[in-house]
Amino acid sequence: MPPRHPPVAPGTMKNTRSFCIIAHIDHGKSTLADRLIQSCGGVDERDFRDQILDSMDIERERGITIKSNSVTLNYTARDGETYRLNLIDTPGHVDFSHEVRRSLMSCEGALLLVDAAQGVEAQTVANMYLALEYDLEIVPVINKIDLPSADIERVKEEIEEDLGLEAEHAVLCSAKTGKGIVDVLEAIVTRLPPPAGDPEAPLQAMIFDAQYDPYRGAVLLCRVQQGRLRPGQSALLMHTGKRYDVEEVGLLQLKRVSVPELDAGSVGYVIAGIKSVSDIEVGDTITDARSPAAAPLPGYKEAKPVVFSSIYPMSTEEYPELVRALEKLKLNDAALIYEKDSSAALGFGFRCGFLGLLHLEVVQERLRREYDLSLILSAPSVRYRVTTTAGETVWVDNPSYYPNPGQIDHVEEPYIKASVMMPERYLGPVMELCRERRGEGTTFTYLAVGRVELTSEMPLAEVIFDFYDRLKSTTQGYGSFDYEMLDYRATDLVKVDILVNGEPVDALSQLVHRERARGRALHYCERLEETIPRQQFKIAIQGAIGGDIIARKTINAFRKDVTAKCYGGDITRKRKLLEKQKKGKKRMKMVGNVEIPQSAFIAVLKTDKD
Repeated sequence: MPPRHPPVAPGTMKNTRSFCIIAHIDHGKSTLADRLIQSCGGVDERDFRDQILDSMDIERERGITIKSNSVTLNYTARDGETYRLNLIDTPGHVDFSHEVRRSLMSCEGALLLVDAAQGVEAQTVANMYLALEYDLEIVPVINKIDLPSADIERVKEEIEEDLGLEAEHAVLCSAKTGKGIVDVLEAIVTRLPPPAGDPEAPLQAMIFDAQYDPYRGAVLLCRVQQGRLRPGQSALLMHTGKRYDVEEVGLLQLKRVSVPELDAGSVGYVIAGIKSVSDIEVGDTITDARSPAAAPLPGYKEAKPVVFSSIYPMSTEEYPELVRALEKLKLNDAALIYEKDSSAALGFGFRCGFLGLLHLEVVQERLRREYDLSLILSAPSVRYRVTTTAGETVWVDNPSYYPNPGQIDHVEEPYIKASVMMPERYLGPVMELCRERRGEGTTFTYLAVGRVELTSEMPLAEVIFDFYDRLKSTTQGYGSFDYEMLDYRATDLVKVDILVNGEPVDALSQLVHRERARGRALHYCERLEETIPRQQFKIAIQGAIGGDIIARKTINAFRKDVTAKCYGGDITRKRKLLEKQKKGKKRMKMVGNVEIPQSAFIAVLKTDKD
């Protein structure tokens, strides 16, 4: 066994452990958190429910963690000592790695959870490197040992080979059945270090998350690194320079429990009458305004959005509600950025930046559920770097601002390094999928018997549409995907406009690679043909690059049978009536406007049928 920390008197910092659980998606983080909370008596049996730290409905339905959440537990160890455990549950999906990063900054150690059947996967590796970046002590935990397909020896081998951790000290448990949970708790108190902070030093507390309470204003979740935080103090936020009087501090024990003070090493909440959502920056440092710390806490990286989409309310009357909803959501989701936008077809809205497509979906779903808004989203795009003939560099994420092709010298698009872990039998189809998505420099390495890691450099624009869904289908759910940003590379980009009856529809314009332009334009034209109602005249729906038409669909007109009253007689009588009808329709087409229903926009902006 690794060395045990010397026993210490309760109530000191040495009896505190701050740790998080990191793992790939669906390896059992939230279930392990449930068992730890139950074992420490953190919740009554009648109040217990599965995924107790997942507070949002969308998290519980999808079985994923989106928001980091924390809870303070008391645990009496085998040696009779009582410890205070600060547990921070983190998401596993690549889109929410910023949540993981913030949580890691509030911890001294991490439980690295690995599925006993599936083994080490893409996000396991990515999260471990994040934890090492912050010098955390890592305890490997092998979960789901009760599964019939569990192969503990193979997983231990993967932990040693892929992660470089000592697998002989890995803790074995089953979060579902509760087997081995006490061993996990003992590993936390014996193998993870206590916080290293001075309670008598000037106050430094890092805000790692925030919640909005309609009665109390913004509730800040923070980790006190140095000093003490208590009600009545004048708190100074070091990045924004704003001051507030602290009203209440406390611990999160599934509910907010107020305490007289938070000392160094504590993880808790602060209420300071902060009414304006825009005053908070997650990652800011709280200090005492009367005797401030010399400098804010270092190391916080701002999340950089990579996917952009415009959000419009279904009804223009809902615009003020959308403004308020985004303000509140921004407090709880530091990675979301937005700015005002408008469209001739859809009115006023916002151009938003997201960390990935799942992040976009979650934001859309939260706006719909928590704020009761009906929304239309434009097609997602990435940010391109355009160099003009005058030598200027322009960043473009919205097709409306794409310069005239005559003024463009060259365009560059973001590339990622995609890493896919999968069973060996799926290697061929996944390589074909990467080739389809313009992947280059594709290599693969064998991790263990029958398991392969494939890496490929590909444009981010090819990944954001439906790459993840296609990968899961191709590998029957066994493939795991992670990516990191690389650089910008030259591309042959074109702006595709969609014309309805000769008029461009600005909300449907998109920037795509020239090879993909016809396929994407045809998809839009087909969807519009299915959803725009027929008129008294023919409607041409066209996809165009500049003046060149690359795709077309036609919605036929309603036709009255004007020849019904002709019985017998010469054919010229029928021709005369049909010519008269044709002239009327031609005149109607010149003056008629086509109203595109919102259902058409929604249908078009969904991904491909496959």
